[in-house]
Amino acid sequence: MIAFLRGRLVHKEPTNVVIDVNGVGYHLHISLQTFSEIKDQENVMLHTHLAIREDAHILFGFSGKAEKKLFQQLISVNGVGPGTAIVMLSYMNSSEIKSAIIQEDATALQSIKGIGGKTALRVIIELKDKLKKESWDETQPSISDSPNNTLRREALSALLTLGLPKAVAEKSVDSALKKSGNTITLEDLVKQALKNA
Repeated sequence: MIAFLRGRLVHKEPTNVVIDVNGVGYHLHISLQTFSEIKDQENVMLHTHLAIREDAHILFGFSGKAEKKLFQQLISVNGVGPGTAIVMLSYMNSSEIKSAIIQEDATALQSIKGIGGKTALRVIIELKDKLKKESWDETQPSISDSPNNTLRREALSALLTLGLPKAVAEKSVDSALKKSGNTITLEDLVKQALKNA
């Protein structure tokens, strides 16, 4: 999977760009949102999503991680393909789309070309709770700068990747942190948490 590309913009249009990365030209489809952020730049870094179809491999580029994440959430909805998601991100910016989904504003979503009533409702039903939780998490006071919280977050990420349920992972990480008195390496914390799980 290609996570991002950093290079020189050799071609740019409102819907696609070509980035020269060490002599290799990558063609990426972009939203108007991304275009407006990179149009005056010569060297760029775009976060990418690779869509694999039977007849093509298509790279999509995003100026920020938040836009890429929203794109991936949109294409997880049945009936919304990558092309439709890029159109949505071109009609409205990320915060407008999130706001429309959270407020269940199907009319706003239907104003986007190619989004009918059924699709708008499906997007709202499938993404509303996820986006509400995300916006709630973003408004919470952040103590993520503390080394202990960073360690906890990295350990949780590792355990979730290993397949542990979130509740079990959180409980075992917190328990291991309490026992260690917060003087533990990430590797040891993950090992301890796995034993406790």
